[in-house]
Amino acid sequence: MLALKVTTVGASAGFILNKEAMAHLKVQKGDTLFLTEAPDGSYRLTPYSPTFERQMALAEALMHDDRDILRALAK
Repeated sequence: MLALKVTTVGASAGFILNKEAMAHLKVQKGDTLFLTEAPDGSYRLTPYSPTFERQMALAEALMHDDRDILRALAK
């Protein structure tokens, strides 16, 4: 487990990710992170957009269900 300390950043609050946390999350300076709530009430910090993930799941389902239509449109 990694401990993060909340600090002041201008008029807001933030926290600093050390090299170990950045390597674990596979992020670098300037990347966007998302704080999402899990079903059990805990929170998850992730570099992956939950909105994009839902959109991709819908797109994959559409591509699977309508592959004949997509194949015809590709011609």
